Amino acid sequence: MNTQVLASSGSSVDAGRDDRKTAESIKTGLTPFKDARITSSFKFAREVLRSPAMRQASSSADQMDMSKPDEISFFFLHGEAHKKRRVSVAPYFTPKAIVDRYIPLMHATMDRVIADFQMNGRGKIDDYSLELASDVTMEIVGLTETDRKALTRRIKTNMDANNSFDKRPFYRFIHDKVFGWYHNAQRMRRILELWKKDIVPAMEARRKEPRNDVISYMVQNNYSQKGIIIEVLTYAGAGVSTTREFMIMAAWHLRDNPALAERFLAGDEEDQFAIIEEILRIEPIAGYLYRKPDEDVPGTSEGTIPKGQLIGIDIRGVNSDTDVVGENPYAIDPDRARKMKIAGAWASFGDGPHRCPGAQVALHETRVFLDRLLRVPGYKMVNDPTMTWSMSTQGYELRDAIITCDKV
Repeated sequence: MNTQVLASSGSSVDAGRDDRKTAESIKTGLTPFKDARITSSFKFAREVLRSPAMRQASSSADQMDMSKPDEISFFFLHGEAHKKRRVSVAPYFTPKAIVDRYIPLMHATMDRVIADFQMNGRGKIDDYSLELASDVTMEIVGLTETDRKALTRRIKTNMDANNSFDKRPFYRFIHDKVFGWYHNAQRMRRILELWKKDIVPAMEARRKEPRNDVISYMVQNNYSQKGIIIEVLTYAGAGVSTTREFMIMAAWHLRDNPALAERFLAGDEEDQFAIIEEILRIEPIAGYLYRKPDEDVPGTSEGTIPKGQLIGIDIRGVNSDTDVVGENPYAIDPDRARKMKIAGAWASFGDGPHRCPGAQVALHETRVFLDRLLRVPGYKMVNDPTMTWSMSTQGYELRDAIITCDKV
């Protein structure tokens, strides 16, 4: 019996093949919120994400004081307040901004990364992906007045302070309950260090000469210290953490699929994006998106959603819904989106009003990172990264994969 499914490009996909790196780890690493109604239907998920009645429903959303929108990340806002904030950030993510500002910066960062890599002959790929993700995100935010490497270290320290889902219950009890006061104090110290050393100098520079970045907008609109810190940390989480992890994941897949890596390096930009988005389809960074309606939502493909019902969107399940992705949903097929006539990212960046505004920036970062790194003479990833799951992003974290190359 022929088990090969021929793709339109001439490549073949084994029937029933599962290319996912996260398939087993997520079962124990990421538990859905209690009482959430979980869906893996692409159609229903899109209805939920696009409904104006739906509100963000992360673990802390119910505790948000909506009377002070300037002290809340736009991730949690809704209605006019959210629309206003989205309009304010739109100029940072236009195709022109990507081409004129961010892509040259990406290549400049990769010049430094590759020079260091070739000088040492080895390095950790998560350190290099962090450097690129941090440089681009901080350019968007406007934290450009201090040393980039020192800023990246401070961003990394703040992100690494978050506990992971794979910790044992006893460890988490000791960490969170017994010594929670200490960890909270340390967290505040690190945040204040970021404020004094990086945010304040950027604010002073933008008061004198505003630019097209987040800090300039917040200074012009008289944001409070709390509001500015929250927004900076939100961008650090959304722009640095997630993109950093996916770049490693994509490199891991290309290492284990030499034919796909060969196609990536030989392809044009459109084909490279198709490969990246197909990897992202089966390995979305976040595990679940949560929404809760503030009124009954009738007429969906799964009936009426009652007011207050917590909906958990299983992004992996949605991205594997055979009604929209076709056969062999767990196998990488770069031609899938074209054949199914749908956007290649599927639900990986969300949908509706809260769809990730930086999606195109993240895809360009990943393409540049992979294209530059894989062309380094002698490049090789010598071990699999370790995988844990983050409490802050509810996504995977990949660490300690060593890459080597020819020394120069």
